[in-house]
Amino acid sequence: MDDDELNSRLKPLRERIDALDAQLIALLNQRAAVALEVGEVKKHFNAPVFRPEREQQVIARLQQMSGGPLADAHISAIWREIMAASRALEQNIRVGFLGPAGTYSEQAMHEYFGQSIEGLACASIDEVFRSVEAGAAEFGVVPIENSTEGAVSRTLDLLLETQLLIGGELALPIHHNLLTASGDLTGITRVCAHPQALAQCQRWLATHAPHLERQAVSSNAEGARLAAQDPSIAAIAGDRAATQYGLQIAYALIQDDPHNRTRFVMIGKEPSGPSGYDKTSLIVSVANEPGAMFKLLEPLARHGVSMTRFESRPARVGTWEYYFYIDLEGHRDDPAVSAALVELDQKAALLKILGSYPRAR
Repeated sequence: MDDDELNSRLKPLRERIDALDAQLIALLNQRAAVALEVGEVKKHFNAPVFRPEREQQVIARLQQMSGGPLADAHISAIWREIMAASRALEQNIRVGFLGPAGTYSEQAMHEYFGQSIEGLACASIDEVFRSVEAGAAEFGVVPIENSTEGAVSRTLDLLLETQLLIGGELALPIHHNLLTASGDLTGITRVCAHPQALAQCQRWLATHAPHLERQAVSSNAEGARLAAQDPSIAAIAGDRAATQYGLQIAYALIQDDPHNRTRFVMIGKEPSGPSGYDKTSLIVSVANEPGAMFKLLEPLARHGVSMTRFESRPARVGTWEYYFYIDLEGHRDDPAVSAALVELDQKAALLKILGSYPRAR
């Protein structure tokens, strides 16, 4: 097929696409105008701009309506950005994340909230919580557990202490690369990364780079920043950090588990309403007596509430006492979950509800 024939076949198709694009931009602007009206109503009633349960419902409805060829993931990505742009017309939303730029936390923030937000890079998970508590950011994004290394202990500890609520979650595939300035290991003596990333790649490092000293730093992006400054340092980080700091991928996908994922939660001051596909997270403690845990969990089974996560953390007071972090299916306003929580509150030494929020799909 020569170029003339190719162009003759493509021309009418491109004209159809151009016509459809003209319709789409007109409709998107109409949608944005309605979103501005929604914003005015919210201002009048002092209602929050971002409602994660509403956005989840919109995306789920569109996915059900779609007959293809767009996949559910494509629809989710497209409408996340459309809704983010509409939110930005109503209010500039600032979100705290574990920085510097180029971290998986930053990637999770944009995948959840879209690109039309202002990110606030924080030096630590503690600082993410403080930024939201102090009002420097409306929301924060923090890692809570990894499929390989388990819970992020500092996040669990801070959730116990804070008055902030979990408002949403996102499970992010983690693809670790070994990054260097040169693109190989010549002259490299040290690898810098977050402790969890070092642990998630320990078998690969032991096999392919046993001579490298391993140094834990505050984030993978911080390791990438150091590698960009010092040619003797390698970093473990994702594609975003490689681009951000001008590094080359010496080895790609070095995580020990090819299905490695990290779950992030979104924290804020406002509770999320029911979306129809929710999760409730809570912390409980029980008296140190025989059968105490059975008595605590029995109401869940009796009311038909499924428990999807059970994590224990030592209490910092007393001897051999623990807090239990539990995830339940359903929203705290659902009748079965509500009834079970009432009984839990009566039987537990402590019950703290961390939030009910849309589950990651």
